[in-house]
Amino acid sequence: MSDIIAPARGAATLHDVARVAGVSLATASRVLNGSTRKVAESYRERVEAAAEKLGYTANLSAQATARGTSAIVALLVADIADPYFGQLASGVARGADEAGLVVTIAITERDPQREVKLVHALRGQRPRGLILAASRVEGPDAVGLQGELDAFSHTGGRVVVVGPGGGGARSVAVDNRGGAAALGVELGRLGYRDAIVVAASEGIRTSDDRLDGFTEGFASAGGTVREVHRAGFTRDAGYAAASELLENDTAPGTLIFGVCDVVAIGVMSAVRDAGRQVGADVAVAGFDDIATGRDIRPGLTTVRVPLEDLGYHALRAATDAEWEAADEPPLPLEVIVRASTPPRS
Repeated sequence: MSDIIAPARGAATLHDVARVAGVSLATASRVLNGSTRKVAESYRERVEAAAEKLGYTANLSAQATARGTSAIVALLVADIADPYFGQLASGVARGADEAGLVVTIAITERDPQREVKLVHALRGQRPRGLILAASRVEGPDAVGLQGELDAFSHTGGRVVVVGPGGGGARSVAVDNRGGAAALGVELGRLGYRDAIVVAASEGIRTSDDRLDGFTEGFASAGGTVREVHRAGFTRDAGYAAASELLENDTAPGTLIFGVCDVVAIGVMSAVRDAGRQVGADVAVAGFDDIATGRDIRPGLTTVRVPLEDLGYHALRAATDAEWEAADEPPLPLEVIVRASTPPRS
């Protein structure tokens, strides 16, 4: 094999590999395209050595056409700059590496129709699985999505939803309502009685579940949610909402719950910029336990979600034919109390 010479021009083809390895085209294809049919070890070594020296790379599109799916898993997230999605993507990537797959990431920008278009475009790549991690939107804005997901499934791909499932999709869910309820109970136990919730637009399932759960839990502990401010799922949305609230003489001792940590961090910044003190003056809580919330001062009270484990489980659901939701233990959520919500007398 020491005298293998690469073709003078253009990328090496499977025909080139077969020729220099001295095997048939079918044998070279079985070795390099992942066929389940066995090939003699001596032939396999010759083909792999030839492919390496020629710089041959497999045609993934051709493989996908032949097999029905490719060695790709597609992950749809709302915003890759949001640490929530970054940590979740890390778990997906870890699982994909173990399975010998490649992850491709698409960003929906929290636009339901953009999500529909992305799913349609990704169907052409025939990924092995499609993981929808963007916040679920219910209602007319999401029209067309289920049809695209059904078409994807019919071509051999598997759909996984991070959150409540829909149609025939598998789902890896987080108990947003239960976690938020536990947070409400704990903050009521700490002495808080008056709360404002900064939530996303109505119809976004994650936000609605956290709002409902917190309201129920806080009420059961003697508190009242006196206002719900609809903003968004971003730091800037939290900042703008809190700035407006603070202009209306928000009373000391008020608790502001942001439905995710990045919203809550925006709220904290607005409190400081208004000359108020986070914690002793205006208390702030979030949900997710992203790393930033642990490092800022005061530390952010939140509900810890094992985000990397969530992504890892989603990858398994997308690739494991034997996966069953009923066999999966629920992801543990934990209320973490930090200095942003000190006890009140």
